Amino acid sequence: MTLPATLGITLLLAATLSAQVPKETPVTRQARGSFDVSMKPLIEGVRPDAWAPGRMSIDKHFKGDLEATSQGEMLAATTEVQGSAGYTAIEKVSGRLQGRSGTFLLQHFAVMAHGVPGEWIIRVIPDSGTGGLKGLAGKLTITITGKQHDYLLDYTLPEEGRPEGQGARPLSAEGPRRRAAPGR
Repeated sequence: MTLPATLGITLLLAATLSAQVPKETPVTRQARGSFDVSMKPLIEGVRPDAWAPGRMSIDKHFKGDLEATSQGEMLAATTEVQGSAGYTAIEKVSGRLQGRSGTFLLQHFAVMAHGVPGEWIIRVIPDSGTGGLKGLAGKLTITITGKQHDYLLDYTLPEEGRPEGQGARPLSAEGPRRRAAPGR
């Protein structure tokens, strides 16, 4: 067999074996706490003589497992029916999540009909995590009781120092690595 053919077979075998290595299943964690929020109307960019949704600035201070601040913007629209509305928002969160520092983006979507809350979805925007929060994925749930705002963040995050998708040891061209028994 020629050297190129041997190399080709070795690379094919390595690719096949690496595809069979089980991927690390991320563990879903939870972060809980409360936050204060300040919202103010924004009027810049409103077009004269054109319909425009309500636009608000969002400033939050998170306490608990997520120690952070966030800034964002919200677009909202109401209808002629009292209590029917919808909103979308994007905010940038900066701080520490259970000891790991960085930033990430949240995207909101919610609707309400006749005063009854409907879908309310808040997700971490994929690949938005930076620093120690790189690879963060998850969803945020908000509970409002009176003026108290509480959050629950269900999330996954790669182990520190290990890039996402790097759970298993890489295979060499010779196949899986084996450790020698102690004392050998």
